[in-house]
Amino acid sequence: MIIFWRNGLAAVANILTLAVTGSGDRPATRESSGDMTTIRRFCCNDLLRFASVNLDHLTETFNMSFYMTYLARWPDYFHVAEAPGNHIMGYIMGKVEGQGESWHGHVTAVTVAPEYRRQRLAKKLMNLLENISDKIDKAYFVDLFVRASNTPAIKMYEKLGYVIYRRVLRYYSGEEDGLDMRKALSRDVEKKSINPLKHPVTPDELEYD
Repeated sequence: MIIFWRNGLAAVANILTLAVTGSGDRPATRESSGDMTTIRRFCCNDLLRFASVNLDHLTETFNMSFYMTYLARWPDYFHVAEAPGNHIMGYIMGKVEGQGESWHGHVTAVTVAPEYRRQRLAKKLMNLLENISDKIDKAYFVDLFVRASNTPAIKMYEKLGYVIYRRVLRYYSGEEDGLDMRKALSRDVEKKSINPLKHPVTPDELEYD
């Protein structure tokens, strides 16, 4: 059992073993690239070390229990990139959800610390989540939400093969519109999941968020 303290409250996590070893018979992911970057499963201790990565004002942040829920339920979709010296460079957090042809992987958050950008690290993290969604969970597509004003991120996702599926009105705190971007996976042979909607929707109309 691990106890984290945040704002004077204790959050109790019985998930350390699950987070480190993964779920079921799936092996924990750990890979190294030529630049000495290690990508591995996110673990409980990382929750106390990744605050600096979240300093970007465009990075959505959540409370501790939110991160721990993802760590417990979707450990295969929660990875961290680490530099020599155990410095956290960035992370990706996601999940798999839906039914039928709406079964999909979802990118909840992906961010890279400013000093480690322009190293294609976000692409590596996105590719990892996409491969898990495609090869392991047999999803039809991967989706994500991005602020309509975040042009650099939109362009990056487009380079990775994502298209704007629909606009979600006032998705961010009831103020700014969000764009639902999708990338079809191999199971969606006809690419039906990425046919754009012709009209915007409201957050209340979202099937999954």
